[in-house]
Amino acid sequence: MSQIERNARPPLPELLAPAGNMEKLHTAVHYGADAVYLGGKNFSLRQKAGNFSIEEMAAARDFLRPRGVKLYVTVNIFAHNADFAAFEHYLRQLEALGVDALIVADPGIFDQVRRLLPKMVVHISTQANVTNLYAARFWLALGARRLNLARELSFAEIAAIRGGVAGELEVFVHGALCISYSGRCMLSNYLTGRDANRGECAHPCRYRYALLEEKRPGQYFPVEEDERGTYIFNAKDLCLLPRLPLLVAVGIDSLKIEGRMKSVYYAGGVTRVYRAALDYLAALPAEAWNEPENIIMPEEFMTEIWRIGTRGASENFFSGRPGPEEMLFESARATQQGELAAMVRKAGAAPLIEARNRFAVGDEVEYLPPGLAVIPARVTALVSETGENLPVVNPGQLARLHTQPALSQAMPYGLLRRRAGRDLF
Repeated sequence: MSQIERNARPPLPELLAPAGNMEKLHTAVHYGADAVYLGGKNFSLRQKAGNFSIEEMAAARDFLRPRGVKLYVTVNIFAHNADFAAFEHYLRQLEALGVDALIVADPGIFDQVRRLLPKMVVHISTQANVTNLYAARFWLALGARRLNLARELSFAEIAAIRGGVAGELEVFVHGALCISYSGRCMLSNYLTGRDANRGECAHPCRYRYALLEEKRPGQYFPVEEDERGTYIFNAKDLCLLPRLPLLVAVGIDSLKIEGRMKSVYYAGGVTRVYRAALDYLAALPAEAWNEPENIIMPEEFMTEIWRIGTRGASENFFSGRPGPEEMLFESARATQQGELAAMVRKAGAAPLIEARNRFAVGDEVEYLPPGLAVIPARVTALVSETGENLPVVNPGQLARLHTQPALSQAMPYGLLRRRAGRDLF
């Protein structure tokens, strides 16, 4: 199974994190991303994310480059004829920026990129649903550098593709799962007029549904599935963290986290856990990799994931076909154990923080440094920038945070967490 030599440590894959806006980009880098992916104002499948203007992309590039973090730009819509009118100009702008790669799904867009920018590195999006070795060879022969494999693959299928091609392979390891094949969904188009395949998905798979009987207008009845609820399209989130040893050992080049539209707490928190997990694997003795299937990730990694997660956890197709247990029928999301209290804006003995949820003097918080450790502290004072003592802070407020113990190690874009619902840890 393994693609590495006996008694040798495998190289670590790249950790690729979502950057829905500049703040999420900075946070992902703070917590250890090797590369980030983002979308522009056009040609991206997440038009409702913050997204980046050309000027903002230039700022992102200037921030990432000295830190050795790569920048990938999504150009992954399924284009219609009208979409190409401004396409060449946009490509020339991306070329001038010197982005590290474009992420493409549509064959027409791929062809235009290869024709107009023959030196541009192109990654094939999961939207292209590469599910077999021959499709992988097809795209690589046309000049693609990397393939983000379809999320409908088992590990055995991933390993077979890895064994049959030399090009780079990328696998989604965490985040939302679309109810439709490789994310190519028409529900949004039918129900809201927003084209999911051109970046405007309204996420109707997360809606609550009811039944209307034609002879009883105005009377709605719950849609039930084994008395568990009405969220009939609502898949749990993908989580392959326990399977990282297998993916590392087989030679996957990049592990991708979904979530350009998710919160900064999610983007930073999930990146932090996967970075810590990869660092844990890197520190294992070389002989452990003789049997990667026997490497067990310590429980504390999943404990941290549960405090971030939004819809529970599923391994999707990794070990077999998913069943009803991989769906969340009861609600749109699972109960979230932790929530973002604040983000650090400036370091110091009493760091300057920006509140993201209301919290008060006397509350317990946790600072999340890079790595898996957490630093608990009690809030002893909140002081405004003008020196006023504040009993509470509300979302958006800036304040100097005094705690016991002091959080002098807190760095900009570091996250402070509290238990959801204002209960103490």
